[in-house]
Amino acid sequence: MSLKERITEDMKAAMRSGERERLGVIRLITSAIKQREVDERIVLDDVQVLSVLEKMIKQRKESVAQFLAGNRQDLVDKENAEITLLQGYMPSQLSDAELDSLIGEAVAATGAASIKDMGKVMAIIKAKAQGRADMAAAGAKIKAKLGG
Repeated sequence: MSLKERITEDMKAAMRSGERERLGVIRLITSAIKQREVDERIVLDDVQVLSVLEKMIKQRKESVAQFLAGNRQDLVDKENAEITLLQGYMPSQLSDAELDSLIGEAVAATGAASIKDMGKVMAIIKAKAQGRADMAAAGAKIKAKLGG
């Protein structure tokens, strides 16, 4: 079953069980997927659906930071609940050791020696760890490894 099909089935289940908050978030997901499909005139595969989900998670994390600064705990709780639901569709996350190992392999494969080669390493990491690691954290680790 593809990720899109799983999301659709979860939406049907949420409708049947009357879970309004969960249904609302799932509808946001399907809306974002359909919007991208219409904009780009393509049918998204699982990797592309994961990138849509990653973007949605990133947006909510940014919102949480803003709501914390504005002292709006009610909105922080709502965004965190949405993040938790969105992360349920993401593959299991890589541990720090696994990510470090992946970065080491990518550096060796590209022959990266300085910060100028960060793009090459990042491309390999993004292809292998899409949806399984925070790319901002991975970028920081790559930069540290390359002496940036």
